[in-house]
Amino acid sequence: MLRATVSGGFWCECWTQRLNGRRPPVLFGSYDAYSAAEANNWVATMLRTISPALDTTASQEAWTRLHDHRADTRRALLHHEPWTASITHISTRVTWTIRPVRFLPMAHREEKELPSCAYEFNPHRPWLPHRTD
Repeated sequence: MLRATVSGGFWCECWTQRLNGRRPPVLFGSYDAYSAAEANNWVATMLRTISPALDTTASQEAWTRLHDHRADTRRALLHHEPWTASITHISTRVTWTIRPVRFLPMAHREEKELPSCAYEFNPHRPWLPHRTD
């Protein structure tokens, strides 16, 4: 029998969006953190990584988030509250989101006893819009 144990954590995402409004936001990356500190460190690492490439205003905003707002971020995460921050660089907005979640364990495909739903799944091709060009 499989035992389902859930563990708490945080789902972290980084989105980018052109400010001209012609395209929807794009998911740049995601990360599953298993503690508030890990989620907080993920954002700090991302900010440190991109800050040298940002314009002066956005770079200052990134460093302010890193130093002045980090305690507020950590406090929100410790209280399992969602957290969002954005930085605008020229015509692109970068947004980080962190949400508290419950992670479910994945069934190992080599186990002898899988849940019955494992045999009921019928994958299908994703729907793609018809191209007219």
